[in-house]
Amino acid sequence: MKKETKIIAGLLAGAALGAAIALILSSDKDGEMKEKVSDWFCDLLDSSKEKLVDAAGHVKDTIAKVRA
Repeated sequence: MKKETKIIAGLLAGAALGAAIALILSSDKDGEMKEKVSDWFCDLLDSSKEKLVDAAGHVKDTIAKVRA
Protein backbone atom coordinates (compact mmCIF):
# COMPACT_ATOMS: atom_id res chain seq x y z
CA MET A 1 0.00 0.00 0.00
CA LYS A 2 1.35 3.40 -0.90
CA LYS A 3 1.95 6.05 1.72
CA GLU A 4 -0.78 8.31 0.31
CA THR A 5 -3.29 5.46 0.38
CA LYS A 6 -2.52 4.74 4.05
CA ILE A 7 -2.98 8.40 4.94
CA ILE A 8 -6.31 8.62 3.13
CA ALA A 9 -7.50 5.37 4.72
CA GLY A 10 -6.53 6.67 8.17
CA LEU A 11 -8.34 9.96 7.60
CA LEU A 12 -11.48 8.19 6.41
CA ALA A 13 -11.40 5.78 9.36
CA GLY A 14 -10.96 8.67 11.79
CA ALA A 15 -13.81 10.62 10.21
CA ALA A 16 -16.09 7.58 10.34
CA LEU A 17 -15.25 6.94 13.99
CA GLY A 18 -15.81 10.59 14.88
CA ALA A 19 -19.15 10.63 13.08
CA ALA A 20 -20.26 7.44 14.84
CA ILE A 21 -19.32 8.81 18.26
CA ALA A 22 -21.06 12.12 17.53
CA LEU A 23 -24.20 10.28 16.42
CA ILE A 24 -24.25 8.12 19.55
CA LEU A 25 -23.69 11.04 21.91
CA SER A 26 -26.14 13.38 20.17
CA SER A 27 -28.96 10.81 20.08
CA ASP A 28 -28.78 10.30 23.85
CA LYS A 29 -31.76 12.22 25.26
CA ASP A 30 -31.25 11.82 28.99
CA GLY A 31 -27.45 12.15 29.00
CA GLU A 32 -26.84 8.66 30.39
CA MET A 33 -24.44 7.73 27.58
CA LYS A 34 -22.55 10.99 28.00
CA GLU A 35 -22.13 10.27 31.71
CA LYS A 36 -20.89 6.74 31.02
CA VAL A 37 -18.37 7.98 28.46
CA SER A 38 -17.26 10.78 30.77
CA ASP A 39 -16.82 8.37 33.69
CA TRP A 40 -14.89 5.92 31.50
CA PHE A 41 -12.61 8.70 30.26
CA CYS A 42 -11.97 9.97 33.80
CA ASP A 43 -11.13 6.44 34.94
CA LEU A 44 -8.78 6.09 31.99
CA LEU A 45 -7.02 9.33 32.88
CA ASP A 46 -6.72 8.33 36.54
CA SER A 47 -5.19 4.97 35.69
CA SER A 48 -2.81 6.63 33.21
CA LYS A 49 -1.68 9.07 35.89
CA GLU A 50 -1.05 6.22 38.31
CA LYS A 51 0.98 4.31 35.74
CA LEU A 52 2.98 7.46 34.95
CA VAL A 53 3.76 8.02 38.63
CA ASP A 54 4.86 4.38 38.96
CA ALA A 55 7.07 4.67 35.88
CA ALA A 56 8.60 7.91 37.14
CA GLY A 57 9.39 6.26 40.49
CA HIS A 58 10.99 3.32 38.71
CA VAL A 59 13.14 5.67 36.59
CA LYS A 60 14.22 7.63 39.68
CA ASP A 61 15.16 4.40 41.47
CA THR A 62 17.15 3.21 38.46
CA ILE A 63 19.00 6.53 38.19
CA ALA A 64 19.80 6.42 41.91
CA LYS A 65 21.21 2.89 41.54
CA VAL A 66 23.34 3.90 38.57
CA ARG A 67 24.74 6.94 40.38
CA ALA A 68 25.51 4.96 43.53
